[in-house]
Amino acid sequence: MQHESRNMSRQQDAKRVILTGYFSNSEVLPPASRVDSAEEIESSSLSRRTGHYSVQSQPKNASGKPQYHHFNSQDSLDELFMDEYWTEVENISLSGEGKEDAEPQEDVQLKVPDEGEQEEAWLKEAGLATLFDESASDPEDMMGLLFTLTRTQAAAVEKRFETIRKRNKQHHVPDVRDIFKLPGTPESKDDEAKSPERSENRKMNIMTDDQVVGQGNEAGPAEQSVSEPETDINLELSFSDQALGYKEGSKASSEALTDTDDKLPNFKLSRDKTGLTKMGDLSPQDMKKVHRLVLIEMTALFDTAGIDLKAHKAVKPKVKESGLFGVPLATLLEQDQRRQAGTKVPIILQRLISHIEEEGLDTEGLLRIPGAATRVKAVHVELEGKFYEGLFSWESLKQHDAASLLKLFIRELPHPLLTVEYLSAFMAVLKLPTKKQQLQALNLLVLLLPESSRDALKALMEFFQRIIDHKEQNKMTLNNIAMVMAPNIFMFKGFRNKISKQQEFSMATETAIIVRLLIRYQNLLWTIPKFIMNQVRKQNTENQKKISKDHAMRKLLKKIAYDREKPEKQEKPPSEADSSSQGFIRVQAPQFSKVSMAVQLTEELQASDVLSRFLSQKSSVSVKREDLCLYEIGGNIKERCLDEETYMKDLLELNPSAEWVIKWVIQR
Repeated sequence: MQHESRNMSRQQDAKRVILTGYFSNSEVLPPASRVDSAEEIESSSLSRRTGHYSVQSQPKNASGKPQYHHFNSQDSLDELFMDEYWTEVENISLSGEGKEDAEPQEDVQLKVPDEGEQEEAWLKEAGLATLFDESASDPEDMMGLLFTLTRTQAAAVEKRFETIRKRNKQHHVPDVRDIFKLPGTPESKDDEAKSPERSENRKMNIMTDDQVVGQGNEAGPAEQSVSEPETDINLELSFSDQALGYKEGSKASSEALTDTDDKLPNFKLSRDKTGLTKMGDLSPQDMKKVHRLVLIEMTALFDTAGIDLKAHKAVKPKVKESGLFGVPLATLLEQDQRRQAGTKVPIILQRLISHIEEEGLDTEGLLRIPGAATRVKAVHVELEGKFYEGLFSWESLKQHDAASLLKLFIRELPHPLLTVEYLSAFMAVLKLPTKKQQLQALNLLVLLLPESSRDALKALMEFFQRIIDHKEQNKMTLNNIAMVMAPNIFMFKGFRNKISKQQEFSMATETAIIVRLLIRYQNLLWTIPKFIMNQVRKQNTENQKKISKDHAMRKLLKKIAYDREKPEKQEKPPSEADSSSQGFIRVQAPQFSKVSMAVQLTEELQASDVLSRFLSQKSSVSVKREDLCLYEIGGNIKERCLDEETYMKDLLELNPSAEWVIKWVIQR
């Protein structure tokens, strides 16, 4: 009777599951390699309908453990660690998620995108909508973007554009050369037809012309040799160009990784004298350009490996508009920012992390051992009612219960933490041929995440690493954390209904490896590659050229109008360029009532030296070093907070028109 009661309860819960995104099993998930028996099919269908895992009915191998897919990766994880994954899955199932209190909701029905629909959405997100829609705005800005593209990036754009042209060939789709005519090119398609030497190829010449493509890289990937050690990440050359060079060179993979934490490659970033750029260092205007370039580069990287990514449309189900659990991250941040300006990570997530740490990170089985299910449910309800009023008693919250609540918070998000749009791309990372390319792809994907997801993910990865730092005491290694957190991050609400049991087993190892890489290499993944920064600088320079032409015309008209009025020449203050030519730079600090400070320019002068000198002179204001940043402003960048190891002379050569300003650090 108890068994029948549980089944009835699960069937009732099925009506309350909400699906937050469409996933095509054939595209996103590993294929099932066998046909389940009738008994297994009946059991698995119940599991899929209810959104619960039925661990007792999982297929068993000879050792009595659940079958799972040994993914063709260099660091497949052994069965011991996979047991921890399935134990966590069972704990999630037994927790019940408090669904008896949830409002009934129906599954969201989504259709498969039509041919060309995905490509149009991709071009629009990349800022290239004008290629297929003449009414789209910012054609000049698009031209500046096209001018910076590398060989592989250009190929990625051309591939999507050609798909749309083939779909719409019965309608008029403007040729790129009709939108942006280059000097020396025919004025129209009719003119092109009269030109025999150009009529053979009707592709996007603007994208393949050597004078336009590859501005950021003087030589193609085949001509460039990567001289840095295999564990160095080259940020100066496009990742997709590096991958193409690897592919063309037919290099055999020498990677053979074991499962232990300390055997993962010690990847490091090649130091750049102009300084590393982290997420949060740039202005919103330049971040918009970064997003577009990173999207194109990420797609080009997967194209180079022959991996066809299928993006999935985000849906807008009816979600909670207030509260703590089951609320979209953006909504949570809006309500938190009304209480605490500048909040980047939901306050409830911060508070759960800090409480777990206050209780001590030496606790054995931290994150692995679940809290008492009944207590966790009760605390969940209590937090919803008392958290923002400051009435919740944190002293009475047990550490394992807090850890369970943290995982519940992640699972209850109405959209997955890694987003519906990019979740399939995260899962495709392991298809790339080398560990370095996998890491580069993760870097690009992290940069593509919405700010709210990216900041929350960063807070979690840093927290997980602090737990791992105490692994001798708490017995939670990198592998342990990855196994426990993978189902919480990837198995979001409604997803389990759409997958077979064999696909579920196949995903287990893959998702755990991805979480493992996110934790292990988090210090690299939130860095904006230099080649992307160079492309942003080139795009800004091209846009400024157009603006300066307009200004020059206005200036000329003004000069003609007021030619007779010749005011006396006034001596101009020395410009930044004049100052640097005299061997020093002028640093301003308007927030601290300091007009300017002259700093001697030497080969070894770093941004940290400038800050040290400012602090040594400014005694009237009490300010901490970590609260200040030296900013590069103007020239070919809008605004950039400098890495303290930036060499000022090298950066000045890269951006001679920049100004240098010390300001409070913008909360990141």
